[in-house]
Amino acid sequence: MTKIIKENGKTIIQTGERIDTLNAAQFERDIEPALEPGVDLEIDCSQLVYVASSGLRIIQATMRTVIRELGGKIKMTHVSESIYKILYMTGFTRHLTIERSEK
Repeated sequence: MTKIIKENGKTIIQTGERIDTLNAAQFERDIEPALEPGVDLEIDCSQLVYVASSGLRIIQATMRTVIRELGGKIKMTHVSESIYKILYMTGFTRHLTIERSEK
């Protein structure tokens, strides 16, 4: 279940455990209200254990929207080693600030 939290001028999207084919469209609808001009967006992945290509597509589209269209900032935080490997192999680490989990 996705949660959106606004605190100290930052918008935090807390992902659920999975972003996959079954819930990707819902995830996309859930985060849409957070996409405002100049947004400082953090995607908190502390619960995320699995991301499918459909989830990567949404993260990529969100990144483009935030940076190119809205003039905002975006980063992913609390990223587990397994999710980081996926992001690295798919090139996300070259275009997106990613903070790894300390677990």
